[in-house]
Amino acid sequence: MTVNESVGAPVPDVEGAVNETAAPVRPQRRNSAGDDDGMLGLGLLAGPANVIMQLSRPGVGYGVMESPVESGRVDRHPIKRARTTFTYLAVSTTGTDEQKAAFRRAVNRAHAQVVSTESSPVKYNAFDKDLQLWVGACLYKGVVDVHRLFVGEMDEQTADRLYLQGRSLATMLQVPEDMWPPDRAAFDRYWQKSLDEVHIDDAIREYLYPIAASRLRGLTLPGPLRRGSENLALLITTGFLPQRFRDEMRLPWDAARQRRFDRLIAVLRAFNKVSPRFVREFPFNLLLKDVDWRIRTGRPLV
Repeated sequence: MTVNESVGAPVPDVEGAVNETAAPVRPQRRNSAGDDDGMLGLGLLAGPANVIMQLSRPGVGYGVMESPVESGRVDRHPIKRARTTFTYLAVSTTGTDEQKAAFRRAVNRAHAQVVSTESSPVKYNAFDKDLQLWVGACLYKGVVDVHRLFVGEMDEQTADRLYLQGRSLATMLQVPEDMWPPDRAAFDRYWQKSLDEVHIDDAIREYLYPIAASRLRGLTLPGPLRRGSENLALLITTGFLPQRFRDEMRLPWDAARQRRFDRLIAVLRAFNKVSPRFVREFPFNLLLKDVDWRIRTGRPLV
């Protein structure tokens, strides 16, 4: 499920779990998240589309929508949800062992509550490794798409490097490494096969539409500003979605919309190239520092 309080994570004393009383792990040297060309701050724009992709699997969608973990609901706490998700991306790909262990423990405590009930229309469990693998695959695909749009097509070395990082997006939680497709060709086959299980029903579509339009709970803009903001958000979100997911969400797309999206991406790509490094790395540079601060002060990580 999505990488926040409503997704699968290890449970104590099971495969992949981290012992709460384990000896402290010596921090490893790491590069900042911005050192990876795929981890651009502009990738935040693809966040809503990636959430839609993840929740397009019914087990993930209903697990998130029905989650009893109030603080993790994207419809009620979108900013906190975004912080948790992007912190996961930063920690799983470039974090130290200490940060990864602490984040696992925090996610584990939150996710223990996420399981379907008798009234749930879809059966799900936050510890379902198949659903976690799907979430990791969506996150990896999002990283690749962002890289291609804002940096350019990848050479083989870059593609392999990003693929290894993609594996960590799934295996940091409960997915065993041997479940992750062994190479990019195998991943493509897994992805195409997994599309057969994608289905967004009316309930999940209604839940996801405000996310697609970037409607913030409690924030009400004047009519023209609200319509303009939502139209721009829908253009960006739909532009980042593969056509299969646009169809499931019933989001219209045509050549004119594609041209507007391409023009917007071209402007942002040019801005990114001339921006200082700390701007290009934002917010991942700050999120990793925030994790260290939260660990040091005993504050919640998720």
